[in-house]
Amino acid sequence: MAKIFIFRHGQTTDNLSHTFSGFRDVDLTESGVEEAKTIGEQLKDEKVTRAYCSDQIRSKHTLELVLNVYHKDVPVLEDARIKERDYGDLTGKNKDEVAKEFPEQYPLWHRSFNVSPPGGESVEDVQKRVLPFLDELMSTVKEDETIFICAHGNSIRPMRMYFEGITPEEASSYEYTPGEIFYYSNEEEQT
Repeated sequence: MAKIFIFRHGQTTDNLSHTFSGFRDVDLTESGVEEAKTIGEQLKDEKVTRAYCSDQIRSKHTLELVLNVYHKDVPVLEDARIKERDYGDLTGKNKDEVAKEFPEQYPLWHRSFNVSPPGGESVEDVQKRVLPFLDELMSTVKEDETIFICAHGNSIRPMRMYFEGITPEEASSYEYTPGEIFYYSNEEEQT
């Protein structure tokens, strides 16, 4: 039975300050480090065969901490297709200030499926780069494999649509809690 575990990176400095990160390369806070270690503890008994992260430091650092104690020799593959969504002109701006300045556009830029922030990507755009990654992954998965994927809130949305069949509206509405792990196998699905 193949198993896939998907989890979001730990809290970052931008998460803490309520700032749009997008393609900004920010690292984990102390809380984010602890969140990653907790995920590692929860997955310590899994016999992981390979692991994926994006090319962003928060994803790489989280996966490193998850694998650190129990899975040191696991091949780690970086893939930019699962990186966070590009927030374009909103990158580096405080979410609360953007919501005050653009009260009508903010909900669409922040949580709609197919509306892009100025100069950035929509979740639908992210889906267009995540789906080829998932198709390639699933075409290579062997029956006895266990795979870890450390991604980002907005790249997890299309992953959940792919594995769970949830709607774009449902995928766009979720707020991911630190340490949340999504588990998929070829026998059952659960979150």
